[in-house]
Formats: sequence, structure tokens, C-alpha cells
Amino acid sequence: MSREQIALVSDVHGNLTALEAVLADLDDRGITRVLNLGDYVGKGPRGRDVVAVCRERCEVNLLGNWDDVVGNPDQHPVGVDDPLRWWRDELDADQLPWLAGLPFCHDLLMSGRRVRLMHASAETVHRRVRYVKDEEEFLGQFRNTDATRSAVGETPEPDVVGYADTHDPFYETQLRGRTLFNTGSAGNAMGDPTASYCVLEGHLDEPDPAPFALTFVRVPYDVEAELAVARDLGVPDYAGYESELRLGLYRGARRDFEAGAFTLDTDYHGAAR
Repeated sequence: MSREQIALVSDVHGNLTALEAVLADLDDRGITRVLNLGDYVGKGPRGRDVVAVCRERCEVNLLGNWDDVVGNPDQHPVGVDDPLRWWRDELDADQLPWLAGLPFCHDLLMSGRRVRLMHASAETVHRRVRYVKDEEEFLGQFRNTDATRSAVGETPEPDVVGYADTHDPFYETQLRGRTLFNTGSAGNAMGDPTASYCVLEGHLDEPDPAPFALTFVRVPYDVEAELAVARDLGVPDYAGYESELRLGLYRGARRDFEAGAFTLDTDYHGAAR
């Protein structure tokens, strides 16, 4: 049985320039299978175009926290002046129910490992699991919950879990081979602002142990072109978007940075994320 490569992309956040660069890199590598772990919209200016591309190119699309909020106007009503309205109004009418109806997680079997992919925590897309966490949080990512059962039914707990949401890529293993990793963000990466995605490589649907690989990829893209579009379209909180794309500095920490609370040479990931 031949090996297969599957790309895992997440957190594009309306950044079409970054998404196009990632997809071009996948084409160069000959990778045709793409799974998306959510957050197509919000922050960036072109959620409509990102959704259209992902509906065409990604064989699996999962629900993210922004997708849930933006795609459910009845559950998450907003006022006229709420920035969320801008990102919601920018979408086509049929894209809202598409976002709201996305599955919570996706399971696959590769090289004898049960792999689960999801956006954030195993309970909800609205709970963040950071790189720094306790043992209970780590183990919680592998548990079956009402949310995972809604998407994949009652299945064995996974051996490998891949998620996104925090925009910080990492790889971690503990006893019994449990492996937890984060894909990082394709369109809104923190720390290193270069677009990030992952590639799973192994024998798909093979129940017996076989070589298994996980690769992290960084892709440069034209940040200035993306920011020019954001300015022209009048994206909300442009200054925050600029700091994220140029510096990898989360917009919630921008004011602390400007006030001198930390420098780019120190660890600012503990700031409000």
C-alpha cells in the first residue's frame, strides 16, 4: 500500500493571500488532499472568497469558533455597530448556513493510529487549549464527548489529536503514545507570522503499525498585498490586523506592546489572547 499525504490547514481568517500561497505550495509538493480545521472568516477582509476556495479545494471542512459565531446570526445577534456584523455581511447568504452546519471533528486511521482532527477543545470550539496546559487538559483532548459523538459517533478514543485555534504550532507526546499537535494558523500566525500548515503522511486506512510522519510547513506570502486589500475594503480594527500580519503580535496585546509592557525580544504569548 502506498503512502498518502494529507495537508491540514486552519485559521485562514479571511486572508486570501496567505491561503493562495499555501495552496500553491501544496501544488508544488503534489499534495491534493486538504482538510481544513476551521476559522475561515473573521479578522481578515475576504471571508467570502476564502469560504468559496475551501469549499472547492478541501475535502473536509470543520467548524471553528468564528464560523460558529458568524454563521449563526439567530444564536449570536449583534448590534449595528458591532464589528462582527461587517464580517457577517461580507459573506454570501448561502455561506452562513454552510458555516453553521460544519462538523465538529473528523476521524481517520493512518498507519495503525487513530487520528482525530478538530478546531479547539474536545468539548467545544469556544474553549482554548494552549501550549502550556496541565495533565487533565492534555488527556481531555483525547476523550470522546457529546460534541465528538455528534460528528463521528461512539468510537475508540484517538491516539493522535490535531487541532488549531491558538495559532501556535506544536507537537507533544506522552505515555502510551498519545500525540497532540497544533497546526498553527495559515492566515493569522502568531510569533512567526509566516503562514503555517501541517502534512500527515502514512498509510491511510491501514490498521497495522506503519511509518507515520507529521511535518510542519511555513510559507511566506505577500503581507503588504493582503494589508492593502484590508485597507481598501475597510476591515474592522485594521491596526490590529496589521500588527498580527506584520509582527505576529496578537491585536489584544498591541496596546501593552505600545505602552512598553514588553518588547519583541520577550515572550508576549501570555498576554490576552
